Amino acid sequence: MSTETFQRGSLGRLRLHVLPTKRFKTFALTLFVGIPLTESRVTPVALAPFVLRRGTAKYPETISFRERLDELYGAGFGFDIYKRGDYQIVQFKLDIINDRFVSSSEPLLKEAIDFLGEAVTTPALEAGHFRSRYVEAEKTTVRKRIEAIINDKIRYAAERCVEEMCKDEPYRLLALGRKEALDGIDARALYGEYERWLDEAAFDLYVSGDTTLEEVGKLAQAAFRLTGGAPPAYSPPRLTRARPEPQTIVERLDVGQGKLNLGLRTGLSYGDERYPSLLMYNGLLGAFPHSKLFVNVREKASLAYYASSRLDGHKGLLTIQSGIEIANYEKALGIIQEQLASMRRGEIGEDDMRRTKAMLANQLRELQDSAFERISFDFNNVLSGTERTNAGLLERIDAVTPDQVAEVAQTVELDTIYFLRDRKGGD
Repeated sequence: MSTETFQRGSLGRLRLHVLPTKRFKTFALTLFVGIPLTESRVTPVALAPFVLRRGTAKYPETISFRERLDELYGAGFGFDIYKRGDYQIVQFKLDIINDRFVSSSEPLLKEAIDFLGEAVTTPALEAGHFRSRYVEAEKTTVRKRIEAIINDKIRYAAERCVEEMCKDEPYRLLALGRKEALDGIDARALYGEYERWLDEAAFDLYVSGDTTLEEVGKLAQAAFRLTGGAPPAYSPPRLTRARPEPQTIVERLDVGQGKLNLGLRTGLSYGDERYPSLLMYNGLLGAFPHSKLFVNVREKASLAYYASSRLDGHKGLLTIQSGIEIANYEKALGIIQEQLASMRRGEIGEDDMRRTKAMLANQLRELQDSAFERISFDFNNVLSGTERTNAGLLERIDAVTPDQVAEVAQTVELDTIYFLRDRKGGD
């Protein structure tokens, strides 16, 4: 297990996190930009990075923007948009080879930080706002991505279950925004929202590679054009208890296979001392092939094409996903609920505990093989206000007992039953 640690600092509103290491042949750069999820801003915030990738003030044409990456020895640049807790996060990523392995006239880490800073804070403009043709083209891109979720019925059912469970919370919102809001956004309005985003968001720049905090600080200061002030801290997520009685939502579309999804609230989040036990709970319930859902719903009863559970530790939500024959709804639901009851009764075998710990340990060890995964793991601490290490989490998981898993199981409550089925027949 690596003993390398992140060095921390800040430049105004930009927090710096540097992992000095000679383990990788590249520099890995990640910029996390987070802002609270709100219905009015979720769509422009999601659209902005699509427009930013089209060009900068220095490289205003998309082709010149991409050619610049080629000049940087094929540096990779991209972004992702997702939600963590009650925040919408835009994650920009750039990886570039270390100067030691090529003949470069300029330090490549400087070139990479300059490029990232310009891409995010100095976009290509016309008449004082975003280029209209870029905005209109990327509105189409975002619209298609949202439609792709609708066409992917497994993902659609998962999103709809969360939407119904969190209908009174910002977390109901899709990280990509609202399709119906795109038409009302033009280049001028989007640029205004983008400037507001720059002024208010939390910025965390991570760099992993053969460098130091001092070097990255000097380079970032020249590259990022942000307003002054202190870095805003992320607030703890709102943890809502489950409804007194679970709600059942049945949605009808043109589907041949039913999608039965359950939404549960755990009352725990990433920063909680019991989080390692919650990881074990999810692993035993449905995260792995030996888990209760896979074995009992799919294998023994042959009722599901797939059956698994997923934990959102930052929001304290646990969801169950299964694909079933529509006629098997009642049977499948009954067996799933029995697995939840079995967990509450503490019916956990020693072999299942051992296998789950081994699977979780393997996942955590694999994180050490990727600079970007190590960065993402550390960013969980920033989001949650904790100081959890990979090695420390491994130790905590290894020490979890069946009684501690059963104790956590008492906090897990069913909130929403969502069933996507065909249009035939009655309810």
